[in-house]
Amino acid sequence: MSRTLCIANQKGGVGKTTTSINLASGLATAGHSVLLVDMDPQCNATSGLGLEPAKQHPLITNTPIRHSVLATDVEGLDVLPGSGSFRDADTLANSDQTATEIVVEHLRSGALIYDYVLIDCPPSLGTLTRAALAASNEVVLPIQCEYFAMEGLTQMIGVIKEVMLERPGELTFGGIVLTMYDESLELTAEVDADLRQFFGEVVFDTVIPRDVHVAEAPSHGLSVLDYAPRCRGSRAYTELCMEILERD
Repeated sequence: MSRTLCIANQKGGVGKTTTSINLASGLATAGHSVLLVDMDPQCNATSGLGLEPAKQHPLITNTPIRHSVLATDVEGLDVLPGSGSFRDADTLANSDQTATEIVVEHLRSGALIYDYVLIDCPPSLGTLTRAALAASNEVVLPIQCEYFAMEGLTQMIGVIKEVMLERPGELTFGGIVLTMYDESLELTAEVDADLRQFFGEVVFDTVIPRDVHVAEAPSHGLSVLDYAPRCRGSRAYTELCMEILERD
């Protein structure tokens, strides 16, 4: 069976899409077949790997997912592209429970041929994120080391618990990853300590440092692992991939 990871946070700008792209690339480089699903109407996970968004989102069509995926320059990594269509975004976001279940089953059935499926969610707690959680085995939360990110974490965990109750035994807490980590800031150390004290081993050992190469890579249609393989950010995402593989 595929191992499906939902990369989610209702707060924007925390490195969610960046983490999705680089984890997907890292897992593929490690020899696994990987599908990156772009569920964010901004389509950044699609464009960040040099691909074009779909005219209509594949998850709301009856077309088999295998006919909708796009290959990337990274061997073993495919992308189910997002759609920037407002109509598609509204259709997915305003789906009723039955329609959401259809989306979930469509995604699950189409992803069976992959070892790993990573779902990049929009920065919200709405239907799109809930559908992604419902289709996943694990949820990974990227958290920026700042006060407001900590505040939003409580709301996100509440939604995760609701989905867990609705689908007992299907979704687990994969982990929290600290992003844009700046060890020179006192606040960074405080947030790090508080999260590890409260959540313990749920927090990944690996932290993702602030690194200009990580920010530059998507503009070249590349993961940071391919854009600047020797930079701090690339090493960190490689180590995060290793942690995720070890937790399998």
